[in-house]
Amino acid sequence: MRHKLKRYLLLTIGILAIILGLIGAVLPILPTTPFLIVALWCFANSSPKFHQALLNNPWFGDALQQWEQHRSINPKTKIKAMLLIIISFSSSIFILQGRLYLQLGLAILGISLLIFLSRFKQTTFSNTARIKVKK
Repeated sequence: MRHKLKRYLLLTIGILAIILGLIGAVLPILPTTPFLIVALWCFANSSPKFHQALLNNPWFGDALQQWEQHRSINPKTKIKAMLLIIISFSSSIFILQGRLYLQLGLAILGISLLIFLSRFKQTTFSNTARIKVKK
């Protein structure tokens, strides 16, 4: 009984994380990647079928596989994510002209996300398919 409850709880959290990750793909304030990583962990511990579905997803499966295997991200992915954060937060700050507290809050959140993301390890793949992990 306890095992089934844990499984259903993890499935529910994983599905909610997927939903929040999809919303985060549209809204600049809500991050996508952390929610997908949480979903990946939940499904790894509750549903092999959903876990494989995430890893085989054509849009973000490669990044999740890399995260699961090496706890790192591709440098190009890291740069794209950082640029997206800068562009989306800058445009939101510009739109909120005259609302200094909201602008300041967005600036602090954006800088925090950039610092958090910059601390992720990077993995580069050479032509021989060996993996090099950098800090």
